[in-house]
Amino acid sequence: MHQFRKILLIPLKVLASLILLAMLAIVITGISPVYDFIKPAPFSGPDIFNPYHRLDTAIGWKRANFHTHTKVEGLFNECEEWPSEVYEHYKRFGYDIVTFSNHNRLTEHPIDSTLQVNVYEHGYNLFKYHKLVFGSERVNRFDHLIPLFPFQKQFQLAMLGRDSDLIQMNHPLRTEGTSREQMQKLCGYDIMELDSGRSTENEYWDWALSAGHYSFGLANDDLHHPERTHCIAVRCNFLNSETAVYSDLLEVLNSGCYYSMRIPDYGKGDIAVKIERNGNIPYIRNIGLEDSTVFISVSSIADSITVTGQDHRRLMTCRNTADAKYTFSPEDAYARFTVYFPDGEVIYSNPFARYDSSAEESPLSREIPPVNIPLTILFNLMLAASGIFIVILLIKLIRR
Repeated sequence: MHQFRKILLIPLKVLASLILLAMLAIVITGISPVYDFIKPAPFSGPDIFNPYHRLDTAIGWKRANFHTHTKVEGLFNECEEWPSEVYEHYKRFGYDIVTFSNHNRLTEHPIDSTLQVNVYEHGYNLFKYHKLVFGSERVNRFDHLIPLFPFQKQFQLAMLGRDSDLIQMNHPLRTEGTSREQMQKLCGYDIMELDSGRSTENEYWDWALSAGHYSFGLANDDLHHPERTHCIAVRCNFLNSETAVYSDLLEVLNSGCYYSMRIPDYGKGDIAVKIERNGNIPYIRNIGLEDSTVFISVSSIADSITVTGQDHRRLMTCRNTADAKYTFSPEDAYARFTVYFPDGEVIYSNPFARYDSSAEESPLSREIPPVNIPLTILFNLMLAASGIFIVILLIKLIRR
């Protein structure tokens, strides 16, 4: 009987050891400064920022997908096709720009090195708190296994921002822990990923914008399955760029002169139909600002054109039209267009927002909140104490 109990205890000890090791990993990777987050405040100022101030309609728009996964060398893959194969898929659907953002690795452009864009998806964590990192020469591999607190998420944005040109916050609606409170705190990123499959409302974007955290918006496929027609060419972006070279793309991405789009899965599996329809999708003819009035003109009659503002409020809706205008009231902090078309296409503009042009070039800022030194010391001491306690338990368990 005694021998049987000893045998029975072995798997229990192994299980307990694994749990303690997992807890230790969470504690070790939990290290972070604690920030004094800035109190949320709407955009303000005498001027209105126009992200389309450099729009050149003679150049037209280049179609892009920036969040793309491919097969890579090694055991762990999230796609069954190589970069060259994925690139050809996108080309036949009319895309001019495809960047390869594999998890925690830089991927070379498979066809033309002049089109290389260094971009990767950062994040191993269990909450799927992922970011696209543009322009970095190397991959930053630090991550919190469980980024439980807003200040840990902020630390990642601050850390990645030191070695990159742009940061996109990926698929907030599919990130565990996304809340209005957190979106009102986080800052130091440039782009919000829109339309992550669950909603065309992008309310999380408005939570951040309403707190005074300006960002542009991109909608991407986040492609993992190019063989499934409902996964590819269903979101895209249109950039007012002369070329697909990174220096030109970066200039446009920094200025905001682009828009994002949801595209239906034309043909529902019929590739010929999908290719044909993708060659003739509605687009923005003109968009901009005149005095305090924002305007948009699209290529075909829309079911509706809406203007969304502070606190996700619907400021205006126009129906069965290809043109819309909205004049800022003194109370309006920002406004953005969403255009809904009869066949299911949706266009998202970047936001027009109040600011002071004499003090800043735009409302976009990478400024990080100040670190609270006492709370930072206290939090990390608590982590260290927890780690020591877990190690002691682990040693005792092994020695028993």
